[in-house]
Amino acid sequence: MAGEDTGIVTIPLSGRIDSNNANKAEEKLRSMLDGKNVGCLVLDAADLEYISSAGLRVLLRLRKDHPELRLINASPEIYDILDMTGFTEMMSVEKAYRVVSIEGAEPLGQGSNGAVYRIDNDNVVKVYNRPEALEDIRHEREMAKLALVLGIPTAISYDVVKVGGSYGSVFELLNARSFSKILAREPEKFDWCVREFASLLKKIHSTVVPGGKLEDMKHKVLSWAEYVKPHLPEAEGEKLVSLVSAVPENPHMIHGDYHTKNLELQNDEVLLIDMDTLAVGDPIFELGSVFNAFVGFHELNHDGIMAFQGFDFETGGRFFRASLAEYLGTHCPSKLREVEDKARIVGYTRLIRRSIRRGGLDNAKDRAEIEHWTGELVELIRSVDRLTFSTGDITVPAERSSLPEVLEFLEERSSSLEPSVKAKMQLDLAVEEIFVNIADYAYTPEKGSATVSVCADSGSMTVSVTFADRGIPYDPLAKEDPDITLGIGERKPGGLGIFMTKKLTDRIDYEYRDGKNILTIQKKVDI
Repeated sequence: MAGEDTGIVTIPLSGRIDSNNANKAEEKLRSMLDGKNVGCLVLDAADLEYISSAGLRVLLRLRKDHPELRLINASPEIYDILDMTGFTEMMSVEKAYRVVSIEGAEPLGQGSNGAVYRIDNDNVVKVYNRPEALEDIRHEREMAKLALVLGIPTAISYDVVKVGGSYGSVFELLNARSFSKILAREPEKFDWCVREFASLLKKIHSTVVPGGKLEDMKHKVLSWAEYVKPHLPEAEGEKLVSLVSAVPENPHMIHGDYHTKNLELQNDEVLLIDMDTLAVGDPIFELGSVFNAFVGFHELNHDGIMAFQGFDFETGGRFFRASLAEYLGTHCPSKLREVEDKARIVGYTRLIRRSIRRGGLDNAKDRAEIEHWTGELVELIRSVDRLTFSTGDITVPAERSSLPEVLEFLEERSSSLEPSVKAKMQLDLAVEEIFVNIADYAYTPEKGSATVSVCADSGSMTVSVTFADRGIPYDPLAKEDPDITLGIGERKPGGLGIFMTKKLTDRIDYEYRDGKNILTIQKKVDI
């Protein structure tokens, strides 16, 4: 009888339990329990061939004495009898599961909860790490169904099987290939993989989940931050927790383990698998996990990504950054750097916690990784004031050298409106005048940054550009316009740039709010 030291006592049932032998069967069972510390009684019905109403009454009497009674490995025939008579509602009854061997099977992926193997051309099985994995399987099935109903393409398990000492979910993935395998074997499809990877990620993050259906990822990330806090300098530890706490609640879906091994191409359809990590929350929490999968985990051990994804570290980093650019819809270096840095904060926090919990401080190799991640994390925390991000703005040094990047970002964000040549030139000129004014005067003699937000409204065919800086409070609209009728020798210096901006745009507004100069210009671009 297994598990006596834990209070779990397992007794096998065999043959028939009917009117002729029910009493003797019960006596035998009870004698096997005498003197045992029975916290949970488990009856293994793998060899039970038949049970009548008399046998069912034996189960009822045993359950009365042992409320946690479980019956496992019931054959389909036995399970039907128990289900028909309501026993499956009164006690835990588990079916006998088909046995599947993974000996010699092709490994497709390894996650925190289990590993995926191809068992034939049509099917794969996800084998769970925990022997008591049936609840995990039920949870993942429910998550996959929810995702499918909400429009996310995913594979749903059609069978539960026994694999060694644990359980597995079987999926039909006919001749499917993971994106990891495509990247490794068909490098010419790199750009295609980037587009599909980012497109599906955007679809996931735009999906609103009904309240209460999924865990809020913020709670989990906050627990990581609280765990890591004592291992950081005091100020940075406090700020890390504050940064996570300040992230607003967000009802949009997050996959939680999004990487190229969990995307499968089947008959030209991209399917997402490994759905047990679904949650809701801000996209930055997802991007932290994506960063880890391609870069963070492998920064000091480049061979690790080959074992995990099947391609090298250079490919992983290139794929992450190309996918981030596609996801954000920009190649602006400042924007990409901003979002990657915020993703790294989440990613490093998770890596540090994970390694310490697994004894990483006790050996030199893991300790070196923890020290590396901690050093990077501390510097990143010092450089950001929030974890959330917007795809419609960039923050750059308030210096003239940043102007080309600002104009490139403006072009990217407004290109969907296909502005006329004249409107584009005038908008560029107005943006240049405002930005150069900030660069020259906002922080003098100190240095600072400026945030430029661009919004393109297809309905009104209007582009709005907002400039924000924390420099010296200054309202450029309060200054009188220069008298352009005067001769050159009679004019006072200054004011021409803002005057030109007024003439080139349809509207200009200024306010000083929350310690920032905020100036917005608007221009119709279809004329």
